[in-house]
Amino acid sequence: DVVETQEHYKSRWRSIWIMYLTMFLSSVGFSIVIMSVWPYLQKIDPTADASFLGWIIASYSIGQMVASPLFGLWSNYRPRREPLVVSTTISVAANCLYAYVHLPHSHNKYYMLTARALVGFGAGNVAVVRSYIAGATSLTERTSAMANTSACQAVGFILGPVFQTCFTLIGEEGITWKLIHLQLNMYTAPVLFGALLGVINIILIFAIFREHRVDDMGRQCKSINSEGEESGGPDQDAEGNIDHVAVVAINFLFFVILFVFAVFETIATPLTMDMYSWTRKEAVFYNGIILSVVGIESVIVFMVVKMLSKKTGERAILHGGLLIVLVGFFILLPWGKKLPNIQWQEIKNNSIPRTTSTEMLMPFWSLEALQLPSNHTVEPVGCPITQSWCLNTPMIYLAQYISSDILIGLGYPVCNVMSYTLYSKILGPKPQGVYMGWLTASGSGARILGPVFVSQIYTHLGPRWAFSLICGVVVVSLLLLEIVYKRLIAFSVRYGRMQE
Repeated sequence: DVVETQEHYKSRWRSIWIMYLTMFLSSVGFSIVIMSVWPYLQKIDPTADASFLGWIIASYSIGQMVASPLFGLWSNYRPRREPLVVSTTISVAANCLYAYVHLPHSHNKYYMLTARALVGFGAGNVAVVRSYIAGATSLTERTSAMANTSACQAVGFILGPVFQTCFTLIGEEGITWKLIHLQLNMYTAPVLFGALLGVINIILIFAIFREHRVDDMGRQCKSINSEGEESGGPDQDAEGNIDHVAVVAINFLFFVILFVFAVFETIATPLTMDMYSWTRKEAVFYNGIILSVVGIESVIVFMVVKMLSKKTGERAILHGGLLIVLVGFFILLPWGKKLPNIQWQEIKNNSIPRTTSTEMLMPFWSLEALQLPSNHTVEPVGCPITQSWCLNTPMIYLAQYISSDILIGLGYPVCNVMSYTLYSKILGPKPQGVYMGWLTASGSGARILGPVFVSQIYTHLGPRWAFSLICGVVVVSLLLLEIVYKRLIAFSVRYGRMQE
């Protein structure tokens, strides 16, 4: 039997490539302004403090967490072009709002908060993207397609700050277009560029994107989303119930995976400043390099895992990825006898301001936030005496930290891809929009709670407690994976329509 015509195959994969682009642009929308949020916030609203910066950073994930199930539900009953175009339009409008947050005479910080939350809301379309890719690929294509999707997302996170760096050449003042009150400078140019990319994305969705759906064997079948775009037979394999135990288990595992990675990103700057007496500028610079390398490592892993999964299966790779993450955090536990250098200066010299836990946990990308006040020439370095654990907790050696970075950078992308792949296969031919929305929402919630968790535990109890608890969470995840291991199988395999 002819499973699929050549024309249908080409159209299907052109549409999938548009989804890759949409995923890339969603992640660029988050990362393209990260390095400049703090200085821009200080410029437009001097009343904003570092804690408010934390809310602005978190607002993206909050917006995405709220929107993902909504767009997913929409995509279950209507053509996916609708939620894709609406969500992208919201992101474009939000980026334009961000470019104008300097105009109001007061409360500018709240306008910025709203703009970033709406950008995150628009990024809720990743649930639609992943549900489409899951429905438009056969079982044999699924892992590769999900890996490509995650790779596009990772590349977007990496290239966003690169675009921002290029736009710094415009300078703080830039050019003012008085007719429409638009300031084109290093802070607004990135979001306007993001808006332009969004407009291009909308045009491509209208011009190229088509609804396609195939069953696990790759046979063309009808979809409620198509509205006459596709002719195909009804999906006879849709009969049967989804294993909701497996669905909940993957949601929990995905939450843990993104939770521990959010902790890893958040802790990098304060940990290295405490342990190695790095200045704020050094911590930002070195960790920026390290995390860029980890990002490149992740993209390579996404590519490799596609081939590896064909030999070992997704469940075994997910198990291995979690074990690698566990080893990565276990290595970070303080084992030696040497204590970190103590930052005594802040007590001896009252003219030097104390470093609060909020400041210590400033995102590594906020370079401008790490500048000292102009009336101070010497920056206190080392582990602050206000953190009592500094007096009795051994230091974490640099070799431990680098090794941990490498392992976590290896384990995280493996777990990320395998979670999405297994999830889509478990759902099978059923509409996946809402389910993918919940999975995306659980990841967004993890990115919100991770920094909050580590800021409290690390500051008050130290790295030994923080990393021990993380290891405990990963061990619980591994135990859960063992319990549900046999249930994490494709829908068609579960009902005997295909061999595993």
